[in-house]
Amino acid sequence: MKTFSMAAAATAMMMAGAVQADTVKVGYMTTLSGSGGIIGKQMQNAVNLAMEHTGGTLGGMDAEVIFADDQRKPDVAKQLANRLVKSDRVDVIAGVIWSNLLMAIHKPVTRSGTLLIGSNAGPSPLAGKDCHKNFVSMSWQNDQTPEGMGKYMQDAGVKSVYLVAPNYQAGKDMMSGFKRHYKGEVVAEVYTKLGQSDFQAELSTLRASRPEATFVFQPGGMGINFVKQWHQAGMEQVSKLYTVFTVDNLSLPALKETALGVVSTQTWSPDLDNEINRRFVADYKAKFGGYPSFYAAQAYDTMMAIDHAIAKAGSSDTEAMRAVLAEGGIPTTRGPLAMNSNQFPIQNVYLREAVLDADSMATTRITGTVFENHADAYAKDCQF
Repeated sequence: MKTFSMAAAATAMMMAGAVQADTVKVGYMTTLSGSGGIIGKQMQNAVNLAMEHTGGTLGGMDAEVIFADDQRKPDVAKQLANRLVKSDRVDVIAGVIWSNLLMAIHKPVTRSGTLLIGSNAGPSPLAGKDCHKNFVSMSWQNDQTPEGMGKYMQDAGVKSVYLVAPNYQAGKDMMSGFKRHYKGEVVAEVYTKLGQSDFQAELSTLRASRPEATFVFQPGGMGINFVKQWHQAGMEQVSKLYTVFTVDNLSLPALKETALGVVSTQTWSPDLDNEINRRFVADYKAKFGGYPSFYAAQAYDTMMAIDHAIAKAGSSDTEAMRAVLAEGGIPTTRGPLAMNSNQFPIQNVYLREAVLDADSMATTRITGTVFENHADAYAKDCQF
C-alpha cells in the first residue's frame, strides 16, 4: 500500500496521526508492479495531478488518497479491497485496470455499502444482470469501443478479418462488441494468454490465413510487444492492422514510427478540444514529460467525478454521491459525461490515427466520430 495525502492547511496543523471527521478517503487500486505497472503509473500520475488541480481537497473536504497495488492478481485485489473497506474505512474505492480484478472485488465492495468507481475495466456482467447501485463506471463498458471499430470496418467494406485478444473477460467482451457491428467474414478468433509477450505463433498462423484485416485488442505491454513483432515480421504486407487499446499514448513512446498510421477507436484523445482536456494534457505533459494515455485521462476523470459528487451532494455519503453521479453532467476530459441507467457512460466513440505532432512526438489524432452518444448493449438487463 502507498499513501498519498493532500490536505488543507488546517489538517496539516493537527496532531500527528489524527484524522478529521470531515476528511474524505479514497482507496485507489491499480497495478503498480510487474509488466502492468506501465499502465498503473500513468493512472497514479493522473490522480496526483487531479489532486493538485483541486488544491488537495475533494468537494471542498480535506482528502486522503491511498494507493493500492493489486499486482494484477485477483486474490491480492480482494485482500486489498477488504483492507481498504474494513481497516482504512475509505469512502470510495476507485481505479482497477483489469476486468477479472473488478469482477473479484465488485460484490464485497458494493455490498459493504462503499461506493466503487471504475476507472478502466467495464465487464459486461456488471453493466447488465450483475449491476449494483454502488458501482459507477467512469470509463466505458468493454464492448463500446470495439463496437465503434466493428462499425467503421463494416462501413469501409472490409471483407475479412482475423481477431486477436487476451483470454479473459475484457478480451471476450471486446470481440463480442466488434462482432455486434461487423458482418463480414471472421477468419479466426484467437485468444492469447493474459500477459503474453511472444506472439510469433499467432503471427505465423495469421500469415498463412492472409485476412484482409486484423483486429487486435492487446493492452499495455502486450500491445507493445504485439505491434513490434508485427512490424518486424513484415505483417503490414499481409494484412491491415486495426486496434483498440493497443496503439495509444501509452504504447506510442515505445513503438514510435512503427505504429504511425495505425487506426483505432477510443472515447478520448489528447486533441479533444475542451477546457478540462486542454488543461489536463498540457499540465500532464509539463509534469511528466509526455502525452497522457486514456488510462490517465480516465483516472483524472474519476477524481474529478468524486470532487463533483461531494461538492454537489454536500457530503461523502455513498448514496448521496451515487445519486449525483447517476444524474450525469459530470465534468470530464471528454466533456460533460452522461450516464446510462446502469451508471455506465453514454459517450462518443472516435476514430483515431497514430501520427507525429509538431514536435515529432508520436500521438493520436481524431479523424472522425463513429458513434455519437453511444450507450452500451447491457443496460436493459440492469435492475437495481
